[in-house]
Amino acid sequence: MVDWDRERSRLVTHLRERVADESVLDAMERVPRHLFVPERKRRNAYADRPLPIGEGQTISAPHMVAIMADLLDLSSGDAVLEVGTGCGYHAAVTAELVGAENVYSVEYHESLAATARETLAATGHGDVSVRAGDGKQGWPEHAPYDRVYLTCAAPDFPPSLVEQTRTDGYLLAPIGDGTQTLVRARKRADGTLDREDHGSVRFVPLQ
Repeated sequence: MVDWDRERSRLVTHLRERVADESVLDAMERVPRHLFVPERKRRNAYADRPLPIGEGQTISAPHMVAIMADLLDLSSGDAVLEVGTGCGYHAAVTAELVGAENVYSVEYHESLAATARETLAATGHGDVSVRAGDGKQGWPEHAPYDRVYLTCAAPDFPPSLVEQTRTDGYLLAPIGDGTQTLVRARKRADGTLDREDHGSVRFVPLQ
C-alpha cells in the first residue's frame, strides 16, 4: 500500500529547492496529486515530471505548478482565470491559495472538463468553476481577473485574455511556437504589457 501522504511530503521537500513561498508549498502539500492522475500512471503521481492524462494533454510537473503559483503572487480572494484545466490539479493548487469560488477554468476538451469537475469535487475543490470551450476567448462573464494564466503554450497572450485582466493584474504563460519562454506580464493602465522572461519551458500547445 502506497503511503501517499509521505510521497507528497517528499515531493514538497524537493520543491523547496526551487520555491521559497511557504503558502505555495503548503498548497502543494494539501492537494492529493495522485487523485488527479489516471490510475494507470498513479504510481508516478509524486515524481516531479509531467504525466499524460488523455486527449494528448499532460498534467504539469509539480515544480512547474509551484513556480507558476509563486510567480503569480496569489492571495486569498484574487479572481483567477486558468486556461487549460486538464485534469484539474493546477486549478486545485490555485484554489488552495485564493479560494475555490474565485477560480474559473476553461478546458478545450469536454471529456477532460467533465473528469476535472468530478475530481475537484471529490478533493474538496468543487467550487472551482470549469467549462469546456475556447480558452483563447477566456470567460468574460466573470472578468476582470486579478490573475490569468495558461497551462499551454501560445504564440502570444491572446487579446481577449489581456482585455479580461484588470489594470496592474498579472498574466502568465508559456510563449512561443517552437522554443517556449515562461513570460509574466503586468497589465498597464493603457492596456499594454510589462513583460518579464522566466526561463525556457516546454508545454503542449494551446488549442
